[in-house]
Amino acid sequence: WTNRINEASKMALLAWERETGIELVQINGQRRYGGPPPGMSGEQLGHGVPEAQQGSPQAPCPCVPAGWVGGPPPANTEVYITRLPQDIYENTLIPLFESVGKLYEFRLMMTFSGLNRGFAYARYASSQDARNAIATFHRFQVRKGCAIVVCRSTQKRELVVKGLDISVSQQELEAMLQTVTEGILSVTLHTSPFPRPTKLAVLKYRSHEAAALAKKAMMEGNLRLGGAGMRVDWLDPQLKQKLRLWKEEPSSSWVHRGKSLAVPRLASPPPSLQDMLEHLNTLCWRHCLRTPLFITKCVQANPDGWQQFWYQVVIPGYHGMPISGFTWVLQDKQGQSEHKKAKVAAALHILRVLGESL
Repeated sequence: WTNRINEASKMALLAWERETGIELVQINGQRRYGGPPPGMSGEQLGHGVPEAQQGSPQAPCPCVPAGWVGGPPPANTEVYITRLPQDIYENTLIPLFESVGKLYEFRLMMTFSGLNRGFAYARYASSQDARNAIATFHRFQVRKGCAIVVCRSTQKRELVVKGLDISVSQQELEAMLQTVTEGILSVTLHTSPFPRPTKLAVLKYRSHEAAALAKKAMMEGNLRLGGAGMRVDWLDPQLKQKLRLWKEEPSSSWVHRGKSLAVPRLASPPPSLQDMLEHLNTLCWRHCLRTPLFITKCVQANPDGWQQFWYQVVIPGYHGMPISGFTWVLQDKQGQSEHKKAKVAAALHILRVLGESL
């Protein structure tokens, strides 16, 4: 039945592949054009075609864009594309994004039914090409009423695993991760700063792609440790900042070049409200938006000093709805306002949202 979904667009894609000779490779929920051949890194590739074909008149490997010469481009050459119509494919998107610069790689995220998941990544030959793509296609209407969002790819490499049982040990967690993921650099286990007694872990990977594949593997595997259902997500700046104020478990370790090192106790102060607001106001000003308006309200206070705040931020001129959320802050013995701390967390959230949408 999945073959009958969006059948006309799928047939157009197949016809385009035959006409251009382009080969799209689908693996792990994404369909890829270009990049290094499967199983070979860009560093191993060295040039745009395999060594046996270099200097020969034969066509390059179909996994590499035609005419590509040299090693892979740097990390700041990738753009993130979202709000795509789910029935649009590479036969439309690749020629569109190639019109402003040379593509090294294009990755479209796919569902099992053959529709796209609404977002993709385009990696260019140079950072200037990536900037051209953002300037040209951000809020571009690929169809009437369908404006896409194009911005710099953040290349996230850190995941957070929540809902671990309180009895889970560092060794048990690392052993489980080694069976389902690759490219992990560090594992740090924390007692959760939330009321329910659980643990959470921060995982750092060598690349965004390795982290994305690990996230997918853990989510689809429905893995459990100590009877607790795990939830896996990208580590957001708000939670990362909060964990910096918490003392890591003594068993936490960093794995680096085969060595296990103790994690230093991090005691850096949180960003000030004034700094965060100046940063946020500058970003809004650059995009012709007005000064954000904050509302904060304490909704829960625990005996250990932690307080949960609800916040809502309205940005006049921003096309989206008011942005809201919850955060936990620790009562300050020196009398600093908990509402100010909640506003700092809200500002971090807003900066992340605006960074993905503007």
